[in-house]
Amino acid sequence: MHKPEVTTYIKREIFNEVFAHLDKPEITLITGSRQVGKTVLMEQLKEHLIRSWKLSSDLIFSYNLDLVRDWEIFQNQAQFIEFLTDRSQKRRIYVFIDEAQKVPEAARFFKGVYDSKVNAKLILTGSSSLEIKAKLKETLAGRKRIFHLPSFTFYEFLAGKEESLAEYLRKRKKITLIDQKKLLGLYKEYMNFGGYPRVVLAKGKEEKRYILQEIYSSYIEKDAIGFLEIKNKTAFNRLIKMLAAQIGQLVNIEELSVNLGVDRNTVERYILALEDTFIIKRISPYFKNPRQEIIKAGKIYFLDLGIRNLALENFINFDEKNDKGMVLENAIFVELFLKLKYKTGDLHFWRTKQGAEVDFVIEKGLELFPVEVKSAIKKRTITTGIRSFIDKFHPSKAFMANLSINEDSVTINKTKIEFIYPFEIGRFTESYM
Repeated sequence: MHKPEVTTYIKREIFNEVFAHLDKPEITLITGSRQVGKTVLMEQLKEHLIRSWKLSSDLIFSYNLDLVRDWEIFQNQAQFIEFLTDRSQKRRIYVFIDEAQKVPEAARFFKGVYDSKVNAKLILTGSSSLEIKAKLKETLAGRKRIFHLPSFTFYEFLAGKEESLAEYLRKRKKITLIDQKKLLGLYKEYMNFGGYPRVVLAKGKEEKRYILQEIYSSYIEKDAIGFLEIKNKTAFNRLIKMLAAQIGQLVNIEELSVNLGVDRNTVERYILALEDTFIIKRISPYFKNPRQEIIKAGKIYFLDLGIRNLALENFINFDEKNDKGMVLENAIFVELFLKLKYKTGDLHFWRTKQGAEVDFVIEKGLELFPVEVKSAIKKRTITTGIRSFIDKFHPSKAFMANLSINEDSVTINKTKIEFIYPFEIGRFTESYM
């Protein structure tokens, strides 16, 4: 007898936080780029409602605004409120709406539904933060909480590959040499193809590249040209390639403007568009004395290395890359940025006019934690940048993320410097965030 297929989902690190918010009256708004798994997350939330809260499935309503039949339901606010009121007379109902920004006058529509005090919890998703800002964010002030869903973190990537190894990494403080080698190999794959769920689960390099191209093309046509109305598609594409080639470097807007043949304002607008559609992220320098530190230029990183490598059409093995240091630095950035996303703290870099620099600085209240990234080191080498930072700010902890040495440390002027593998950065820094 044929058994029905059982769908298994990789639990997202953000899941518990989002699920806890389903008990709150405010609208739960989940944002993220295309194909990062927002729809799957909604399915997980629905299943968990039924299992853990023993909620009857007839109290859960689902709509996908990419479907015409569902989109038509949202053309009349009064009728929709009447429908929800009728269905929620006995118990609270849960209403999941995928791609909610596609509702005509979405902000006014959902504000009216929320303010009607109907006994319904709204859970919405949206693919573009520009659309969210334009249609939902302002009017829904005080009526919603936004959760950003990224592509897979390395831990989620690992759970999709080898769940037992993912749990091992989460729980163990000391990792065996055999497991270290395996984890490093998987981390290099993650740095090459990124964390989009379909890409992670795809078999073979060519299929992974094909899916990445599909995701990227959809982004350009639907977000960039469709919603953002970017006219100069060539310049926009070239900007993405140029930024991909200089991740982790100081951004020179004037230089980009000259090379692209467009004005400075256009470059700024394109960068903002890339940031608001979750392709890149800018970070600013940390400084206390503006005369000593460089305070104007920021750095840009990609939020998914698969997209970055696709832009450069460079999927050669990590060990053969001539820019492996930049790629590793970007991977560490993603991990730190996502760990800080819903915590109180900021992520910066540090660089002085004298040339001393540290790749990342975690600012937590009055405490600072520098993180330096090196693709390989032969011994417990402390960079000039880390030494200068310690002399100036006296942090209690510092981190040297690298692919060669781990489970080791040195102490300089009461600052303990930990040597760690990149896949351990989240575990080591989490308690300080």
